[in-house]
Amino acid sequence: MRQWLQSRIRHWARRRQGLDPDPVVLGTRRIYILPTRMGVAYGLMLFAMLLGAMNYANNLALGLAFLLGALALVAMHHCHRNLAGLQLGGGVTQAVFAGQNARFGIALVNPARVPRYDISLANDHSASPTLSLDPDERRVLEIELPTERRGRLSLERFEVSTSYPFGLFRAWAILHMDLHCLVYPRPSTSGIAPPPMETDVGSAQHARRGDDDFAGLRRFQPGDSTRHIAWRAYARGQELQVKQYAGTTVTSYLLDWDALEGLDVEQRLSRLCRWIEDAYAAGRAFGLKIPGTTFEPNVGSAHRQRCLSALALFEG
Repeated sequence: MRQWLQSRIRHWARRRQGLDPDPVVLGTRRIYILPTRMGVAYGLMLFAMLLGAMNYANNLALGLAFLLGALALVAMHHCHRNLAGLQLGGGVTQAVFAGQNARFGIALVNPARVPRYDISLANDHSASPTLSLDPDERRVLEIELPTERRGRLSLERFEVSTSYPFGLFRAWAILHMDLHCLVYPRPSTSGIAPPPMETDVGSAQHARRGDDDFAGLRRFQPGDSTRHIAWRAYARGQELQVKQYAGTTVTSYLLDWDALEGLDVEQRLSRLCRWIEDAYAAGRAFGLKIPGTTFEPNVGSAHRQRCLSALALFEG
């Protein structure tokens, strides 16, 4: 019964609100508020105090009951105001492999002149830690969503909520934003390596290095000369990378779909994903050939992401 009721409420909220823009500002009509369990207990306590004070005609007890009741009303107002006017937008979401949890970044901005306290995000699978926002401050919270298969994963709905200031009330808003995460195929276990081929990819290995033309960057490996480290890129917060120069014939791999006969579509994608990860971790150049798409041998994280994205979105 509870699941059925929650499902009906979600469908009603989606029909009422539709798809939210990015970013979205929470209006007062978007925010729902109800007493928490503590708030219900607090209300029952006030009702018992009021009955006792009236029964014994105790003016002091009546004054205390009315004072605590006024405190609850003020707390309700502040709880609702804590979310009103809050701005939310999509943040950076990194691609993951199938089986891992996708972590969606949600940016929260407080455009008001007053701070906001104890704000959190949640969906059916996870909840973020609470945070507070100073005036004009921007923070990012993450919520997780499990992945089972490759492709494009959507975060259909999530809630932003607060129980500030005393936990007597909970205010929340349901949001439906167009947020996606790319899910790569699940890499297979290590198996037979792909056949190597000779090609010029700009000194991707430790063998003879050309020093003529700059060809790109690759991940730093133990034993690389410090003279070729891209210190400027490292100072900008990127990973430690090494400059590559064209003019060297090196060993690379062509990861060919047709070389995996006897496997179904998902098994081939899983094996190709494993080969890409192994080649990238070893600093080897690799190319990818799948039906309808071909990537020439290259190195670097951008090349890896292009190949993995092609596998994730492949429609066989």
